[in-house]
Amino acid sequence: MVNPNDSVSEERFGEWILLRRDARTHVAEIVMDRPGAMNAVSTEFAFGVSEACAALAEDRSVRAAVLTSTSDRAFCVGADLKERNSFTDEQLANQRPYARAAYTGVLDLPVPSVAAVGGYALGGGAELALSCDLILAGPRAELALPEVSVGVIPGGGGTQLLPRRVGAARAAELVFTARRVGAEEALGMGLVDRLVEGDERAEALALAGRIAAHSPVALRAAKRALRSGWGRELHEGLDVEDAEWRTVAFSGDRAEGVAAFNEKRKPEWPGE
Repeated sequence: MVNPNDSVSEERFGEWILLRRDARTHVAEIVMDRPGAMNAVSTEFAFGVSEACAALAEDRSVRAAVLTSTSDRAFCVGADLKERNSFTDEQLANQRPYARAAYTGVLDLPVPSVAAVGGYALGGGAELALSCDLILAGPRAELALPEVSVGVIPGGGGTQLLPRRVGAARAAELVFTARRVGAEEALGMGLVDRLVEGDERAEALALAGRIAAHSPVALRAAKRALRSGWGRELHEGLDVEDAEWRTVAFSGDRAEGVAAFNEKRKPEWPGE
């Protein structure tokens, strides 16, 4: 019997970020592993996230990604305010590119991504989740963008990503009041996509596995079409869709998918 763990490789990016890749399922897991600080985003932490995402973006064997936490209490509580408290203005300005690269690294992953949110997802933690395509939340999940309560604004994409999920007025209310949203309310407003009663990490990995069973060429093209077409005029969006359709219509994956359907067998995707 094949041990499924033999297919899993692990690589660390700094002390706090672990990238786990499963060659059997084609799913990668970005693990935030700073439980003592509830994954507070320090400079080193942010650099690790961006480096892990860069490595993942170059890996054509990966078809889906999951963002998880080893903390029992939190997905991520956002910026490391203890570190920030020691910064001069110059140091804060110098840190900004590293922080921004972490959030855009997750946002720009070329494969479908799923956030597994258990406990607190506050500030930058909520923004890391929002940077994923899908968000699964456990019953103890609490999400918020509380930046105005400490004198700043969401700086990891929150002011742009939140309205795209919940609408402009509701996003404004959440940002202006800095209030926390529980799991049930978050589901009701579309802030999260699914509530999980059990292990949100296991559910997210299972969902990613179902996604990764499909054509890697088609998954990447579908994500590009969804992201690039959003907010455009309808006919412009249809042109985006048509362009991405053409990137897959003449691919090996398309030929294999059609052949497998007609031969009533599981596809063996060439990934090209």
